[in-house]
Amino acid sequence: MSTAEGGPGRNLRMARRVLFTMIRTATPADLDAIVHLHTEARATYYRGHLPEEEYAGSEEVGRSRDGWARAMGRDDATVLCAERDGVLAGIAAHSVRDGVTHLTQLHVAPAHWREGIGTELHAACVAAWQRDGVLEARLEVFVHNTRAQSFYVARGWAPDPVHPRAGTHLVLRLAVPAAPYPPR
Repeated sequence: MSTAEGGPGRNLRMARRVLFTMIRTATPADLDAIVHLHTEARATYYRGHLPEEEYAGSEEVGRSRDGWARAMGRDDATVLCAERDGVLAGIAAHSVRDGVTHLTQLHVAPAHWREGIGTELHAACVAAWQRDGVLEARLEVFVHNTRAQSFYVARGWAPDPVHPRAGTHLVLRLAVPAAPYPPR
């Protein structure tokens, strides 16, 4: 097989391509792209478990849009965008509710899975929590979304022993490391 057909040289060329991810705070101009990415990502883990109307129907997309817009306007919330080549590839949001820090959203466009974008967004959230002196964070993950559960466990999240489940979601907790994250 020749290099042009995807032979041995192809992997070398791919390894040399440096992928740059820019993590930045979301702006209102990002709202349409955020809602689209959120809807696309949620479909991957809800499909087959919930009726499509509940994760991609017009009412749900409208509710999602309202929620993201509110999050961007809150003083106690942060919405982050991850861009690759100027295109939105991932989103994350965290906020404080009742004095507890929550990772409320972390989604990567399926076309960009396994490229490190989720890891970079997660690291940006943890770094912000460290700067703010946060000692612990919580999140909820859909019980059937085993891919996300594995992602979080690999980054130190564990089941919350006090509140292990919230309906169809597992509750995970992270003891925010004191040292710079990720460890170097």
